[in-house]
Amino acid sequence: MRYDTKNEISLEPDGHSPAGGTAARRRTMAFLTAAAVRETLPGRSVYAGLSLDDVLYFTFTRGPKPGDDEIDRLKAAMLRWIERDAEIHSRMMDYREAADYFEKNGQSDTARLIRQRGKAAVKVNRLDDFIGLYASPLLPRAGALPLFDILPHHNGFLLRFLPGYGGKKDRNERETEEFIKKPKIFSAYEEYKKWRRITGVRSAWHINRMIDEGTIADFIRINEAFHEKNLSKIADEIHDRRKDVKLVLIAGPSSSSKTTTAKRLSIYLKVRGIDTTVISLDDYYLHPDKVPKDENGQPDFECLEALDVDCLNRQLLELFDGKEITLPVFDFKTQTREAGRTIRLGNRREALIIEGIHGLNDALTPQIASENKFKIYVSVLAQIAVDSLNRVSARDNRLLRRIVRDNQFRGASASRTLATWDSVQRGAEKHIFRFENSADAVFNSALDYELPVLKFCAEHLLRGIEPDAPEYGEARRLLDMLDNFNVLQPQAVPGFSILREFIGGGDFKY
Repeated sequence: MRYDTKNEISLEPDGHSPAGGTAARRRTMAFLTAAAVRETLPGRSVYAGLSLDDVLYFTFTRGPKPGDDEIDRLKAAMLRWIERDAEIHSRMMDYREAADYFEKNGQSDTARLIRQRGKAAVKVNRLDDFIGLYASPLLPRAGALPLFDILPHHNGFLLRFLPGYGGKKDRNERETEEFIKKPKIFSAYEEYKKWRRITGVRSAWHINRMIDEGTIADFIRINEAFHEKNLSKIADEIHDRRKDVKLVLIAGPSSSSKTTTAKRLSIYLKVRGIDTTVISLDDYYLHPDKVPKDENGQPDFECLEALDVDCLNRQLLELFDGKEITLPVFDFKTQTREAGRTIRLGNRREALIIEGIHGLNDALTPQIASENKFKIYVSVLAQIAVDSLNRVSARDNRLLRRIVRDNQFRGASASRTLATWDSVQRGAEKHIFRFENSADAVFNSALDYELPVLKFCAEHLLRGIEPDAPEYGEARRLLDMLDNFNVLQPQAVPGFSILREFIGGGDFKY
């Protein structure tokens, strides 16, 4: 390391950080957006919020929503950096200087977090005169960033990523695809934002302070009550359609907590006089010999064709006709299906709940009329941020959940989970995300207090990955992010919490 004239430390490449990838491009675009706001709209700053498919949703921390002329100025500033391939530096900065900078520029939570962490130097990113706190690796140059567009939306704007990456030729010749809005998901996020304003908890600094002061218990109860409120609302919607709805389908990406959501929803429906039986799509897997192969020649268990759709639909029709059926149970050790419990829908006020990744896809239940189905999309839509610019992505939140769960219940190392995660994500993009708009209801399964708990459970697993392992860089990135949070003991988590699905010790049987 070498010191420059501003008491900063220039960082040599450490080999830990991925040079590219979709996530790094998104983070860099968010950084560029914040820099453009600072340059073109002095005195204002943005909050990076919901990330959804190919968009990032930004809101201003203060002031009115942007006008068309302001949007145009933002685009122009960002394009200037991209066209000249501006360099983005990572530096170590004296903590006092960094805290003073962020305080002066209206990022008091960032300044407080820096002082709270108690480190003599902090890592920052710099683009010309703009500085942002380092949380995860960015691209070293702006020229490699994707095509983009900025669209006004609600009280902020959407940063939309377009097909194609970098290069003036691409930017002039690529066509813009039609933008597909997802109102139910944005509505769920807006409700979360409103709730967050009520609690006043915005960032890692707030969470850490409550842990330090021993006041986190009340906030945990408030988080769980927010989940209860939203699940109860969904149960009300199903109850309102009780004359038609026979099948409740719960879908979402890996580690979104579909299973616990199904179990808790069944309780809320019971309160409303609706009995339920929960069925898992995992029990309808075909033998691996009958499952289509992926690009690597391995069985693709993420695709719909991996399930015995004919058997599922036949059994559903028999149940709705008042007949008794024997549910299958898939044995993952022998890779075969066995006979399970026998069930019958005993009365008109009874419904089936099916949870699995394909629940939103009507091709799963083609023989069931649409009016007889109620579809719920479950995922981590928003999580507590490190600071106003550095959000914890839904992808990382779910990945940490899966690392902990796979080690706790499946004996899998963190390296193994990391090695397969990209494949899991590709499966979600192909089989889940494109059906989000078909959901009747959306449930945000994130808990604002969960990252300190996941840090306690995952940190030693990630530190156990050796430097020569292919997954080491990703492990270091996750550890850097978790370094912004204090540790919270799992004992603080209620037994009925969705988080118990991953850390264990819960009230439900899995």
